[in-house]
Amino acid sequence: MRFAPLVRDRPCSNLAILLYRRRMAEDTNEGMLWGPAALQARRETIRALQARLAPNRKAWVEKNRYYYESISRLFRFLIEPGKRVLSIRSDLGQFLTAVNPQRGVGVELTPELAAEAAKLNPQWDYRVADPEQFVADEKFDYIVVANIGDTVDVQRALQNLQAGCERGTRVLIYTYNHLWEPIVGLAAWLGFKPVQEEQSWLSEGDLKGLLNLAGFEWLKTYRVATFPKNIPVVSFLLNRVIGALPLFNRLSFISVLVARPRGFARAPAELSVSVVIPCKNERGNIQPAVERIPELGCHTEIIFCDDKSTDGTAEEIERMRALYPQRDIKLVAGPGICKARNVYTGFDAATCDVLMILDADLAVMPEELPYFLEVLATNRAEFVNGSRMVYPVPREAMKLANMIGNQFFSWAFTFLLGERVKDTLCGTKVIWRNDWQRIRPLIDTWGKEDRWGDYELLFGASKLNLRISDLPVHYQERVYGTTKMNKRFKNGLIMLAFCWAGFKKLKMRL
Repeated sequence: MRFAPLVRDRPCSNLAILLYRRRMAEDTNEGMLWGPAALQARRETIRALQARLAPNRKAWVEKNRYYYESISRLFRFLIEPGKRVLSIRSDLGQFLTAVNPQRGVGVELTPELAAEAAKLNPQWDYRVADPEQFVADEKFDYIVVANIGDTVDVQRALQNLQAGCERGTRVLIYTYNHLWEPIVGLAAWLGFKPVQEEQSWLSEGDLKGLLNLAGFEWLKTYRVATFPKNIPVVSFLLNRVIGALPLFNRLSFISVLVARPRGFARAPAELSVSVVIPCKNERGNIQPAVERIPELGCHTEIIFCDDKSTDGTAEEIERMRALYPQRDIKLVAGPGICKARNVYTGFDAATCDVLMILDADLAVMPEELPYFLEVLATNRAEFVNGSRMVYPVPREAMKLANMIGNQFFSWAFTFLLGERVKDTLCGTKVIWRNDWQRIRPLIDTWGKEDRWGDYELLFGASKLNLRISDLPVHYQERVYGTTKMNKRFKNGLIMLAFCWAGFKKLKMRL
């Protein structure tokens, strides 16, 4: 088999590289390479091609700055700053720099491209390895995988990622939309795009299947660059407005699939649980709450957040502390602003592994809280949202207007979050405390005030790509006190405004 020298001092045209690539393929066939030898020959061709293009890579990225900045903007949206990030096929390290990690590791195929990256972004640690051979010796919060289409053994490369994963690790696969295959090929022939070795052109369905085989669960797909060139106003409309709408976003040039590792289950009995109960004028429900909340995990902390009640609620809580000294009951003073601020105060005061919200009206049965703990502990979800819309609801427990509003906002949130959420306003929500600490900085960043807390928690969980799951609950009429959910029309407008704010943040990424 004839291998012409590929790395030269002077650049060559895309046409020359395409002809070279064809000759290499012909030589491989002439040499009758079969089995693993043929795959290794393809790896060598890809490496040689990258080494040849490496000296001109910086100029190409600068020439297409708008396109690469569009991708960087998406990564900044998906990846929290100050985290540990592994970038497989890290190019010049520009995406690592864009997300500003606390530790960044880049992996590339050739020393030539790794050297170019080290000159431009020297603050990161670069390794030279094939994705199919690289196995991380440390854990990362985010793993970004690019150029998956010219990885020879994709399943092996994805399986190797498991070594760098923890429970909360997110894997981001950055790839071309396979619908653009004919246009990309034409662009490479005309010199508008760097030539690559022949691509696998994996569809989204292909990648989901490969992720599943490699031990990952696909969560969402984000799309960007409906129009990858910069034309003022036109590009903004196509990419940030029209490209955010259903169906139209399917035409985007770049897809980023987000997945999480399976496994990492824990026994519920190993976990401690904080049950946060926001309450205002709920004196008659305090003792039933204490008596009905089961012991959860290895320790149960009950936190009553009294939001400046006037009916003796705080005094009743103190009485329960004296009456049930064996239970870990705490009284926290709420700020007296709204339910959301009261819940956040309780979350901040909690000390256990798992945080649960239980409304003081006890309309959601406390006896069903163990179901939430089991789902979270077994890692079937990372944010468990109670749903009152599955089992029959007593007529007096939820007014017709509330029922209609919940159905509408269920549809809106399913679109905004990218996964089914049937009951956005159910007060029972369960998350890990360390995930709440990640959501906490996102509070008050949506442009609208959430007076109930449900929307900010759901939006925050979606922004962090936590696995959200509904859990059906039995909803009953309250026995003591009156509902705080009055002024339904006004509240509906407030919620609608928050949905618009969420659309701008989550879909348009403004």
